[in-house]
Formats: sequence, structure tokens, C-alpha cells
Amino acid sequence: MTITTGAGWEAIGTHRRLCGERIFTIDAPPIGPERHVPLLVLHGFPTSSFDYAAVLDGLRAGRRVLLLDMLGYGLSAKPDRAYPMALQADVAAAYVAALGVDRLALLTHDMGDTVGGELLARRAEGAWAVEVTRRVLTNGSIYIDQAHLTSGQQMLLGLPDEVLAGPIPIDDATIARSLRETLSGATPLVPEGWPEDPVPEAAAQVVRDDGHRLLPRLIRYVEERRADERRFTGAIETDPSPLHIVWGLDDPIAVPSMVDTLLAARPDATATRLEGVGHYPMVEAPQRFLGAALAGLV
Repeated sequence: MTITTGAGWEAIGTHRRLCGERIFTIDAPPIGPERHVPLLVLHGFPTSSFDYAAVLDGLRAGRRVLLLDMLGYGLSAKPDRAYPMALQADVAAAYVAALGVDRLALLTHDMGDTVGGELLARRAEGAWAVEVTRRVLTNGSIYIDQAHLTSGQQMLLGLPDEVLAGPIPIDDATIARSLRETLSGATPLVPEGWPEDPVPEAAAQVVRDDGHRLLPRLIRYVEERRADERRFTGAIETDPSPLHIVWGLDDPIAVPSMVDTLLAARPDATATRLEGVGHYPMVEAPQRFLGAALAGLV
């Protein structure tokens, strides 16, 4: 049964102590016989693993699916600290290790693309002894010079790297509005596969435990991605595992030219371009996203 409410999502997960922090995780068993390696799913900024609620059952057909809310996001702990990509990769690696998984497929989105890139860079260095069999990469600013950052992102980047104090002009309504601006204009208020508008619930998970006050700290990944792009994106381009790209073409941030650039760097990769879909394909068009993603996982 597909779970598409925040309360239901929390109920199927477990909080684990990883890297000394409380991390929300979901270890979803396969539906039917297990025919494929486990799938590790890495979400993006500023949302959480809940982005995948409408597609989880589809992803679980014949495979175990591992999700987590990265530190500072969703239902995980939100301490006042720096949030480098190395830390998020440490948390993801610790989760996989805790489950005893040493062979997996990888599905990443947005900031998760960069965390995945860090894990792949470690794999190339011999510092992450996990076999990655296949990869699906979806909308993320992997070529940051091509990205069209929103006014909200630019505003957050212009703030000091510290928790917002006092009254702030950011709440779940403003976050919901910002998220909706990244969707395609063709996306209905209630996308197919959701019982109701998923955006308010996604926004509620951002503000949970005052997470919205952390946004100036969390968004520093953009600066890190710019400074170390060759490490992150270089690993995405060169890791030997088969790569499939799934991209919403109406994304106003991670624009479609990034697909062409990645394919030029990795000619053996394949791509599915989704028309009428924006930055969150798994939210906006769950069934189309599933069909595209699953094609890259078998």
C-alpha cells in the first residue's frame, strides 16, 4: 500500500544513531521475490526522503529500497553545525554499513547527486568498499555554472553561515510557495498518484524542529559544489557503473542543457527526458518517473 502522508511515512521508518547523530531511515523490503540488488535513494535540498513516497512501492518491486533523511533534513536531527558533503556521505555510508550492504544501486536527486558523487569519488579512491551496480541520476545542478538559482536560494547564500535567529520571514507557507515554483506549470495541484497536494507536507518536514532556521547552513552545499565540482561531477561522469539520467525538462534551476553536457562527458549513458515535468519528477509525475527510473535499474 502506498503511503503518502507524513505521519504514515514516519511510521514505517526507524531512527538510527549514525555518525553520532539521530538519522531517520527506511529499510523497505522488496515486494515479491528479491531479484535485484538493494537501491540506495538520496534526496535533495531542502526536502527529504518523503519526496519518494508516491514511488516507493514501485521501486520495491523485486528490490529492497533504502532511504534516509540526511542530517539537518526531514525527520532527522537538525543540530546547529556545518553541513559539508563529506558529512552527508559519511552518514549515508554508515547507514549502508549498518545494514551490512556491500552491493547496491544508486538513485539520486538534486543535492543527493552531489552526495552520491562524493561516495563515488571515495569508491574510486578505494575508501568506500561498496559495489555500485547501476545508477539513476535525476534533476540536480551537477554543472553549477549552468544552474539558474532561484531568488530564494540566492538570498540564503547571501546570509551568514549560521542559524537564523529571532522572527524570520520564512515559514511552511513560504517554503511551500518556493517549492511549487520549481515544479512545471503543467503539474496539477494534486499530481496523479497522490491523494492530496504533496507540497504542504514536504514543506512541513522542512520546518519541523525549526529546520527552516538551518537553511542558510544547509544551502552551503552550493558553494561546496562550485568549489569541488570536478570531484563530485567528475566521479559521476567516470564511475564505471552504468548510468541512466531521468530529467524533468521544465526544471527552472537544473536546466536541460546539463543532460547534454553529461552525455557528452559520458557517451555510454542513457537518458529519459520528461516533458511537462519540473525539478521534482518523482513528485510531479510518479508513474512516468517510475517507468524511466526502473528502465535504468535493470
